Parts: sequence; structure tokens; C-alpha cells
Amino acid sequence: MGRMVRIVILALAVVSAGLVAQPAWAAPPLPSSVAAIGDSITRAYDVCCAYGDHPGQSWSTGFTSYDGIASHYERIKQRNPAITGHAWNDAVTGAKMAAAPTQAAQAAGQGARYVTILLGANDLCTSSPSTMTATDSFRANFSQAMATLMAQDRDPYVFVSSIPNIYQLWQVLHGNSLARWAWANFHICQSMLGATRTETERQLVVDRERAFNQILAEVCARYSRCRWDNEAVYHYQFTASQVSALDFFHPSLSGQAALARVTWAASWWPSS
Repeated sequence: MGRMVRIVILALAVVSAGLVAQPAWAAPPLPSSVAAIGDSITRAYDVCCAYGDHPGQSWSTGFTSYDGIASHYERIKQRNPAITGHAWNDAVTGAKMAAAPTQAAQAAGQGARYVTILLGANDLCTSSPSTMTATDSFRANFSQAMATLMAQDRDPYVFVSSIPNIYQLWQVLHGNSLARWAWANFHICQSMLGATRTETERQLVVDRERAFNQILAEVCARYSRCRWDNEAVYHYQFTASQVSALDFFHPSLSGQAALARVTWAASWWPSS
């Protein structure tokens, strides 16, 4: 083969290789254990039929087969049965980001190889905009939690969800008299949902939520084994039917199903 022919073939090979998009990262092996860090959303609080926690219906570690929710645990279990029985829901109803370091220590002690994090709604949902968690405290607590998770001999793979859009919840349901009654009588998220809140006050909550989501993104970006959802959950438009009819705040069964679907699509194994 002549020298010129070899050069042409080599050039064509290089060009052809450049036309094939290479993945920015390769999905890691499916884990054999999972733990969830979070609050009432991850505990599936008021998801359906009775007040209280229903962890079997959690978007993250849920295990009930007939609920229509394909949790992260269930999706992994279908492809890696070794995870069976190795799922821990360390979330606590009412938890703020201040609880994240303690929950992270629990997950680390359990040896979880995959950890999901969805926290921050309770730092926004306080009695008024003036009592929301400060951004410095939010950052410090989340940073400590991530450092705890990543201090293990084998760092777990972590997925961090953005905080659902609380203002969008108000937009969808504030015209519903039952929702307004529940928010007022159960004292739910009065910083945003209080009947006397002005639009200016609600925008203070919007601004703080954006700041919190930015902090989640920045801290997660420090670690190669942390995957941020790029605000997929924040931008998801929940419908009225995807909100609990018990409190008009937490996800319903279909809401948990949507949350599981949206977060999985942004996870480490979106095509699995």
C-alpha cells in the first residue's frame, strides 16, 4: 500500500472517529445497597389513604409492588437482585438540612453503595419568609453531609435531587378551597402558602429556593461520585392529581411515581 494511500486512510479514520459522539461518562455498576436521606417527601408522608409515613411508596427506596411507583430500589432490583433487602430509608419527616449530617452518618454506617438525597423543603417551609434557613447554614450542613458520605474507604455513588418548586404548587392549588383550608388548619408551609402572604413575600421564598438549589449543585460538583439532577425535579410541573388529597402538599401515589421517574432519568443509570 502506497504511503499516500495510508495517509488518506488514516485521515478518514480520524475524521470518522470524530463523527461518533463519545459519552461524557460511563454508568457505574448497579449497586447492591441503597440508602435515602431526606424528609417527609422521601418518607411518602400522606401519600394515600391514611395520614402519616408510608415508606413502602417512597420514590427512592419504596418496595410495594402494586402501587405503580417504580422506585430507584425497585428499578435496580430488577437488574441486580443482590440489592434485595439492602435498602434503608433514613429520611425523617420534618427534617431540615441540619439533619443531613446525622442521616449521612447513618447511611455510611449501613455501608450503602448508593445514596439519594432530597432535602430542603422544610428549610423553606417555615412560619414566615423571615424564619427560613440561612443560606450559609444550609451550605455548611450539606457540605458536612457530603464529606461524611465521601469519607468512607469506598465512596458511594450519590444522587442529589433539586427541591420541588413550592411556588408552582401554590400556583396549581391556591384556587382550591379545600387546599386553602388544609394549608391554614394544618399550618403547612406558611412562608409560601399562608393566606395573607403577599406576592413580594412569596418571591422571597422563590429566591431562597433558587439559592438552595444552587448550593446543592455547587457542593455536589466537588465530588466525581455525586450526580446532580440539573434541576429536573424543580422544573417538573406537578399537577393537582399528583398532590396528596390529605394535605394538598405532599406527592400522591401518582406524584411519587412521577418523582421516581424524573429522578431516575437524571440518575446514574437513566437507560437501565
